Amino acid sequence: MPASTASDAILTDALRAALRDAQAQVNTLVLGKPQQVRLAFVALLADGHLLIEDLPGLGKTTLAHAMAATLGLGFARVQFTSDLLPADILGVSVYEAQARRFEFHPGPVFTHVLLADEINRAPPRTQSALLEAMAEHQVSLDGQTRSLPDPFLVIATQNPVDLAGTYPLPDSQLDRFLLRLALGYPDEAAERALLAGSDRRDLIAQAPALLDADRVIALRRAVLGVHASEPLLAYVQALLARSRKQPGIRVGLSPRAGLALLRAARAHALLLGRDHVVPEDVQALFPAVAEHRLVGDGDAQPATLAKQILHAVAVD
Repeated sequence: MPASTASDAILTDALRAALRDAQAQVNTLVLGKPQQVRLAFVALLADGHLLIEDLPGLGKTTLAHAMAATLGLGFARVQFTSDLLPADILGVSVYEAQARRFEFHPGPVFTHVLLADEINRAPPRTQSALLEAMAEHQVSLDGQTRSLPDPFLVIATQNPVDLAGTYPLPDSQLDRFLLRLALGYPDEAAERALLAGSDRRDLIAQAPALLDADRVIALRRAVLGVHASEPLLAYVQALLARSRKQPGIRVGLSPRAGLALLRAARAHALLLGRDHVVPEDVQALFPAVAEHRLVGDGDAQPATLAKQILHAVAVD
């Protein structure tokens, strides 16, 4: 038994070191965005999905490419357009005359990291094709259920300003994303480094894989072992309850949102080297978890409402 325990400790240390190196590498590829990179790793380790809303040219696609390259995982990109069909994402069965049977040709969703670029430019029918994949990690077609690779991560992007000809994501689709974030403009030092440095695509192509599927799965299992105390659970529950009676909110947070918040907080604690969750983990993640799930009255902004909820709930 002692030998097994020592072996587990060595493995954990190696995983932690690999995780630190992976974050550091992505930060060298996506300059000046350490908080956003950390949130991307939170989504990965918490077995969730990531929605990035921001203007074109700020690094949304670069972050997705950098994550896939660093993790050593399969990657596929789908450019969502108004004529995109569900089969273009999921795949299609084609009749093979010589074999006299239908052969399934998997679509780009059968990968580890899927970049759904400008997801709101596809019609609802196509958007909904991702629902089962994101929630169940499987695809049901032609009477058969096909499992997706493990791990599976969707990184979706959308432009929050140019909304002409777009289809806003319904609440059921938004709820499938564990976190929503924005990258924003880089600071002066990061922008100068981008202008003076090599092309990001070349750097990503040369970046070594520092993790793999097995290590990511092991890290996800480690996240499940991060301890959340009873007072911490009570704090999360108090945030949920406050969201349902906060003035200006028409639809508050569901129990599933609470589970998402707790899962993300566990991943955040692991990334910071802790084996237990503290209220600061919850507070750091609450806006990214809650804002796209809150429905406000009139002109109420979800970001403002999320801050009000945090301020209204005391930490015991």
